[in-house]
Amino acid sequence: QLQLVESGGGLVQPGGSLRLSCKAPGASLFYYAIGWFRQAPGKEREGRSCINSGIGSTNYAESVKGRFTISRDNAEKKVYLQMNDLKPEDTAVYYCAAASTDLPRVAQGCPTSWYGSWGQGTRVTVSS
Repeated sequence: QLQLVESGGGLVQPGGSLRLSCKAPGASLFYYAIGWFRQAPGKEREGRSCINSGIGSTNYAESVKGRFTISRDNAEKKVYLQMNDLKPEDTAVYYCAAASTDLPRVAQGCPTSWYGSWGQGTRVTVSS
């Protein structure tokens, strides 16, 4: 399994922005399908965005479309989740996950069951 490390979480006011990073120390994420998930207290972990390997297809959950952007920086060997116009309901622990096989139908969403390697998470709190 791949070791993943997330960073970039924190406390932000509503309407603010954060950029989350996901990296695998000593490895490149270019050939992996990557997903960003979040889990709020008392709720199930849910996929918010995912990208297939390379310059792969992407998916965004309805609640984050137009506000979140997933991208790769191959030189930095990272995958980012840019989060703009944050809302209190975005408060959660955010996880990145990797799969060695691309989602065949990424347009249908980012199922947690597809991804075998997970990071420890980074906390995002949106509050005034």
